[in-house]
Amino acid sequence: MKHFFYILILISFVGCNSVDRPTKPENLITKAKMSDIMYDLYILNAAKGVNRKLLELNGIMPVDYIYKKHGIDSLQFAQSNTYYAYDTETYSALIDKTEARLQKEKDVYEKLNNEDQKKSDAEKAANKKKAKDSLKVFEESQPN
Repeated sequence: MKHFFYILILISFVGCNSVDRPTKPENLITKAKMSDIMYDLYILNAAKGVNRKLLELNGIMPVDYIYKKHGIDSLQFAQSNTYYAYDTETYSALIDKTEARLQKEKDVYEKLNNEDQKKSDAEKAANKKKAKDSLKVFEESQPN
C-alpha cells in the first residue's frame, strides 16, 4: 500500500508537469510555404489509392518528391509542423487556407467536368438524332 501511495504521488508530479512551447527552429518553414506543403500533402493523401503504387513502382516516392520540390527535409518539416501545431489558432489558419485552396481547385475541376459532360451529352443527342434520321431514310428507300 505504501508503494502504491508513492507511485500515485510520482504520477501526480509527472502528470502536472507544464508543457513548454516548442522552441522556434532555426530553419522554420514560412507559413506560406507550409501551406503549400500541406496542400501537396492533402493531394498526395487523396491520391493514395489511385496512382501511388504506380509512382512507387517507377521509383518515385511521393513524400520524398514533396520534400525535394519544396527544398526541405523531413526533420525540418517535422520541427516546423510541431512548432506551428502548438499554436492551434495559427495551425487552424494554415489548414483553413489550404482547404480554401483545395476547394477553389475542386470548383474549377467540377466546372470543367460539367462543361465536358454537357458537350458529351449534346454529341450523344446529335448522334442519336442522326441515327434516327438515317433509319428514316433507310425505311423510305425500301420497297413496300
